[in-house]
Amino acid sequence: MRWYTKAAEQGTIDAQYRLGSMYYKGEGVAQDYKSAHMWFNIAAANGKGKAVKGRDLAAKKMTPSQIEKAQDMAREWMAEHQ
Repeated sequence: MRWYTKAAEQGTIDAQYRLGSMYYKGEGVAQDYKSAHMWFNIAAANGKGKAVKGRDLAAKKMTPSQIEKAQDMAREWMAEHQ
């Protein structure tokens, strides 16, 4: 988890996608659809096409307010890291 996070922060799109997957499935972290949505959204914005599907799957398990929060988290992360 730590290495994926470091790689994601340095702009590695595959690491961003993998973090989304880890949060979605609860692999090595507590399952968290907001964080999954955020990381999938970041990976999709950076060109990882299949991240869109992951983001959409996560969104199906979330309320509208959770989706809005995840989108805010992604925007804030992008503003800080890119």
